[in-house]
Amino acid sequence: MPTDNKTALLHLIATLSFKLGDFTLASGKKSDYYIDCRITTLHAEGGRLSGLVLYDLIREYIPNAEAVGGLTMGADPLVSNTASASAWALADHTEILELSDELELSDNERSDEGPASAPTLIHGFLVRKSEKTHGTGRKIEGFLQPGAHVAIVDDVCTTGGSTITAIEAARQAGMTVAGVLCLVDREQGGREKIEAACNGAPFLSVFTATEVRAAHLAAGIAKKQDR
Repeated sequence: MPTDNKTALLHLIATLSFKLGDFTLASGKKSDYYIDCRITTLHAEGGRLSGLVLYDLIREYIPNAEAVGGLTMGADPLVSNTASASAWALADHTEILELSDELELSDNERSDEGPASAPTLIHGFLVRKSEKTHGTGRKIEGFLQPGAHVAIVDDVCTTGGSTITAIEAARQAGMTVAGVLCLVDREQGGREKIEAACNGAPFLSVFTATEVRAAHLAAGIAKKQDR
């Protein structure tokens, strides 16, 4: 059983979300496999893991991000779980400091490397496919602060269209896209289009379709051997 978050997440996507067969994609192209990441990201443990993995990537590569967002509905669970991961990280950090204060530990005793900086909250926003025709008429729901640095997320990148739509909506709202994250890159040309739209901001994929396929086949072989 995998123990680290990324490996555990790959195992869930490979076993829950990956299907072999004859499929027609949203782009109209034919494919011998299909990846429905929502089965994993809406799974209790899959959602938790996806949030933790994306949050770690944001902290490492997009540390100035104040919010995370994406196009509904593929990005919805990713946004919620990543924002929640940031809140849990801050809560854990605060609890450790409070316990250290109760035990009257010095900064050096708390950690050999000195006190760690407090994690920052990363809020969430969702981009509608079209503006509301009632109420505020907003295209972006949730966090909306002109000038803020944000990360865009998507579950599966094929042609890059949905990701680019979210990038453009965030920019039109006055926010700065500091980076883009994708759970699975299908390796069908979307990366190049997204990178062109990023204007130098990093584009990171957690997994490639090749990696997911390999993990799916490996899980199938292992299952047969266990019988």
